[in-house]
Amino acid sequence: MRTKWILLIGLVCCLSMAAHAETGKAQQPAAAAAQEDRLPIADPYVMLHKGTYYAYGTSTDGFEVYKSKDLKRWKRGKQLALSPKDSWGKKWFWAPEVYYIKSKKKFYMFYSVEEHICVATSDSPEGPFVQDIKKPILEEEKCIDTNLFIDDDGTPYLYFVRFTDGNVIWVAEMTPDLKHIKQETLKQCVKAEEPWELKLPKVTEGPSVIKKDGTYYLIYSANGYTSQDYAVGYATASSPYGPWKRYSGNPILHRGKDLPADLVGVGHGAPFRCKDGSYKYIFHAHWSTEKVHPRTSYICDFNFMPDGKITISGEPLRPVVTE
Repeated sequence: MRTKWILLIGLVCCLSMAAHAETGKAQQPAAAAAQEDRLPIADPYVMLHKGTYYAYGTSTDGFEVYKSKDLKRWKRGKQLALSPKDSWGKKWFWAPEVYYIKSKKKFYMFYSVEEHICVATSDSPEGPFVQDIKKPILEEEKCIDTNLFIDDDGTPYLYFVRFTDGNVIWVAEMTPDLKHIKQETLKQCVKAEEPWELKLPKVTEGPSVIKKDGTYYLIYSANGYTSQDYAVGYATASSPYGPWKRYSGNPILHRGKDLPADLVGVGHGAPFRCKDGSYKYIFHAHWSTEKVHPRTSYICDFNFMPDGKITISGEPLRPVVTE
């Protein structure tokens, strides 16, 4: 009987792992990473607000928030930034990004749940974030990995991943309330086509858009996140809709490319502004060269070079959770 129970438990575990693989991104078990004090988030995002850095990322149920003054030492928030009870979905909480919209005096969290994209709001960067209308931005279609970009003229755009040919990055203009997209403006940005993007299934994801000196930069990750060749590249355009021209030197963040040997599967990060006005880039990596989960986050320098190129460089900062 004991042998039968062991076999049954093993079968259940295998089925659970297969189900996660089918959804595209496994949930992030935060507790295991916290045992070694690493910042236990994948698909990380950092926002600076009033002298404090706030970090969010893929987790198990809902989203935690972490606070830091120096990017090295982080404190876990006392409550979930977003609880499942305040969301349309109940599982697979991925890739949150938080923005303070000054004109609305609100913080907006864009995120993926049950492979649909949603937005919730709060009066505080620590939450609680709540969906006032519990519906996805696109009800009829599965999508993930949102990034909000507001152009100089105030027009908001949402970049996100649709499953149209593998994982493909698209853009659409948003309505002024930042709750819906104008579907007639949907336009494809980039999909996996180049050799470095095709090491594993056809995946381009984790978009971030920055505008500098009139040029739009789309930073993105390619390959499946379980691959040690998960990596980051970028493309440029003269319009938020493209057409996008990939940088010939991609990828700019990749295992072995000026990174310590233990950092593999690096990607799905986001550039963020620091207190001194410079930029850095937070990204996740596999737990080790032998184990993917739980993924944890690291920070490198993010630079715009005089010739217009982007670099992600420097000795990675290894953030830790202190309490």
